[in-house]
Amino acid sequence: MKRIVLTSFAAVGLMITGLNAQEVKARQENQQDRIAQGVQSGQLTAGETANLEHKETNLNREVRHDRRANGGNLTNKEKAQINRQQNRLSRQIYNKKHNGRTQ
Repeated sequence: MKRIVLTSFAAVGLMITGLNAQEVKARQENQQDRIAQGVQSGQLTAGETANLEHKETNLNREVRHDRRANGGNLTNKEKAQINRQQNRLSRQIYNKKHNGRTQ
């Protein structure tokens, strides 16, 4: 009986981790799409685009590094930190798209 309960908890833990990984990836893709839309509409200059892409690349690299260090998973602390960084990047995308500079 204990084995079944432990296996169930492990399976739920893996599903939760998988959902969070999917959420991080979906958010990265969403932000990448927002940058691309800003380029297409002319709301982002070449310099702004390069800056945002560089920050996005660094964040993606950090996520990969954290996952590699933890056997493919992110700790709760790392998830919170990545969420804060994604929030900051999201605000930067918005601000750069709405600062009046056009290409």
